[in-house]
Amino acid sequence: MATYILRLWLPDRPGALGAVASRVGAVGGDVIGINILERGDDRAIDELVIELHDDDWIGLLLTEVAEVDGVDIEHVSPAVSVIGDPRLEALEAAAALVSAPSVDAAIDELCRHATRQLSAAWGAVVSPDVQAVLTSSGHDPRTEEWLIGLCNSVLSAPPRSPRRGIPDDVVWAPLLESGLALVLGREGLPFRSRERRQAGVMASIVDLRFSESGPHSFDASRGRSRSTPG
Repeated sequence: MATYILRLWLPDRPGALGAVASRVGAVGGDVIGINILERGDDRAIDELVIELHDDDWIGLLLTEVAEVDGVDIEHVSPAVSVIGDPRLEALEAAAALVSAPSVDAAIDELCRHATRQLSAAWGAVVSPDVQAVLTSSGHDPRTEEWLIGLCNSVLSAPPRSPRRGIPDDVVWAPLLESGLALVLGREGLPFRSRERRQAGVMASIVDLRFSESGPHSFDASRGRSRSTPG
């Protein structure tokens, strides 16, 4: 049994997703998960989790799906880990962020869970104030200087700039209380509105920890946050 993640653009109308599911079934596949990532301009971007009985059938599956009227395939990739229930995983991530024993631990949990939940190749929590990456996860091809420069350019851009010059395959989510930023990336696969909102919510949960714990400063040499007297 092989599991694939298939990201599609399809018409936002009744029956479109059913037509895709029918083509999947025609080659002996099963749709075991659906995430709606974005909707607008009469189109939707959906991510399907599909099980196939044999890896050799993926080419036939893509041919069948591409024949559905109005459907475009954006990306397909093998599932690299066991696919769980995204709703349950989101709750588990929120619980981990809230129950972390310290602000430092919460920052680490945020980076780790956000990278995994959003299928990012890498993630980092950056402090523009001390010009440092406080924690990171995954394989980050970007340099620390690039991450810090991105955060600085975002903060200096006009508030209403479209995505403030951030590449589509990078997410930037601010922690306003602490002055930090969560940055996530993956090569060539754009993040969609649902994923960007999810990153923002996770960042806001950890930011609440800062508002409750009092003032903090950040030690660039240690790469971690530390409490300071109020």
